[in-house]
Amino acid sequence: MKMSHELLEDLIGKRRYLHENPELAFEEFNTTAHIKKWLQEHNISILPLDLETGVVAEVKGAFAGPTIAIRSDIDALPIKEETKVPFKSKTDGKMHACGHDFHTVSILGAAILLNEQKDNLHGTVRFIFQAAEEVAQGAKLAVEKGALEGVSSIFGMHNKPDLPVGTIGVKSGGLMASVDKFKINFHGVGGHAGIPHNAIDPIVIASQYVTSVQTIIARRLNLFDNAVISITSIHGGNTWNVIPDVVMLEGTVRTFQPEARAAIPGLMKNLAESIAQGNGGSVEFIWDDYLPVVNNDANLEGIVRATAVEAGYNVVDAVPSAGGEDFAFYQTYIPGFFVWMGVDGPQEWHHPQFDLKEDAIKVASEYFANLAVNVLNKK
Repeated sequence: MKMSHELLEDLIGKRRYLHENPELAFEEFNTTAHIKKWLQEHNISILPLDLETGVVAEVKGAFAGPTIAIRSDIDALPIKEETKVPFKSKTDGKMHACGHDFHTVSILGAAILLNEQKDNLHGTVRFIFQAAEEVAQGAKLAVEKGALEGVSSIFGMHNKPDLPVGTIGVKSGGLMASVDKFKINFHGVGGHAGIPHNAIDPIVIASQYVTSVQTIIARRLNLFDNAVISITSIHGGNTWNVIPDVVMLEGTVRTFQPEARAAIPGLMKNLAESIAQGNGGSVEFIWDDYLPVVNNDANLEGIVRATAVEAGYNVVDAVPSAGGEDFAFYQTYIPGFFVWMGVDGPQEWHHPQFDLKEDAIKVASEYFANLAVNVLNKK
């Protein structure tokens, strides 16, 4: 399935419009309206789901078959753009610094290509233009509103600035890390800094924990698990000669194996309790399950790779990222596969000078249209 030069130019124009008019998570009202308009211009059906932002559409083939889904995200970031492109953001402090504008028009292009071939299509392809990926809430809401009803598998991508256009990164298993947050309050007994034996110093307790918690990675997890514990914030005390009552730590844990993710909170909590109690204090341990692992289904890898090879793209083994992606939520319900799409950009995601080469739109659109046909035919 090939894209015409005219369609590519049209999609580039749409990408530039979205880039000029970025909207943050759950504020994508204009973006949503334009996606709906563009779909309707090609007579692509929009499902009547109760979503304030985001769109779910379908191309239904002439022949019976399963329903699969292709997902895109549509929100921007609260970043001031520093590129020199003529279509830079018109909204100060908001920018498509993660390439979701590219994702949106690429999957729109795939929908247009498939719609032109629907008389030969065996099954249905659902297109999820999802809101609020950057705050890890959009996928959950889309599922709650019925976006996955009747869907047997789901596919998606993220642009990859360090890969050339025409290169697709593929890997089964963990591709993007789980993202969890924690907050730990170590409670002691405040007092005079010159009379510490009458106090229980939570700074000492917290300090012991900061150094000891890394033994969980080094000594409690399997050598072949990938995980990191980062304490990123410490707050305690407000003057030089007073021992405080409490010290608060915050941080994040990233893992690639669901088993490691399940084990770490208990290990961290037990360690915190033992150190606190050993020093006469107490602890409040708060864990926030934020994002699961983007865990690609090994049974889908063959067709994902073969589709890229057949089209003449360069297929490489994807290097995992410790960043998070809420595509992972869909994979907790149905099998899914997420790939890297090369865009040859000058900077990484979330950088104020993030940009990409727009000829990657053609690659991504054609790839997902062909992948959908191959998956449906295989079923």
